[in-house]
Amino acid sequence: MTMETIAIASDHTGVELKSTLAAMLDEAGYAVQDLGTTGTKSVDYPDYADRMAEALGQGPATRGVLICGTGVGIAMAANRHRGLRAALCHDAVTARMGRAHNAANVLVLGARIVGAEVAKDCLRVFLDTPFEGGRHAQRVAKMS
Repeated sequence: MTMETIAIASDHTGVELKSTLAAMLDEAGYAVQDLGTTGTKSVDYPDYADRMAEALGQGPATRGVLICGTGVGIAMAANRHRGLRAALCHDAVTARMGRAHNAANVLVLGARIVGAEVAKDCLRVFLDTPFEGGRHAQRVAKMS
């Protein structure tokens, strides 16, 4: 059985939440590709969206998690990359719909918006929900 690799990255505001989610992924048996950052010194979130695009484009990561203060900036930076479909999620419902209807391959969270338990719920649902395809496939294809 091949272990799926999940890439994870954050700016300085998301370091603590990133660490929590990376540990959760590791405990669940996923390989974790940590793209940074590791400290609280201010960094620019677009750099970490760029790293995510590289990681998903070159492998071995197949999906990813991005975190900044609100999630808005890093989601915008991620979605400018062809091949990334980054879904900013605030709860399990948005995480489920992002995967099921939009084939999101990157979960985006706001460290100042969602707590650790909600973030864990979002991640669980994101990982467990398949893309439904069907009527949604045409729409997703237009984004690619």
